[in-house]
Amino acid sequence: MLVLTRKKEEEIRIGDEITIKVISLKGGGVRLGIDAPKEISIVRSELLSGFETCVAVSSDVASASSPVATAS
Repeated sequence: MLVLTRKKEEEIRIGDEITIKVISLKGGGVRLGIDAPKEISIVRSELLSGFETCVAVSSDVASASSPVATAS
């Protein structure tokens, strides 16, 4: 893991297409702006485990009820 210190308005670049900018610091939190291509998913980690569970359950239900899963 790379650990960096950034001040307000400073940025971090990831490759040529992703920029993360420190927008503000307030209390114990930091507000970030992320500029990335639309095809790159950006999800808060606390939502990710619930999302993965939901997708897995949806996939199991679709395959159990029909031999071919289709998107609606």
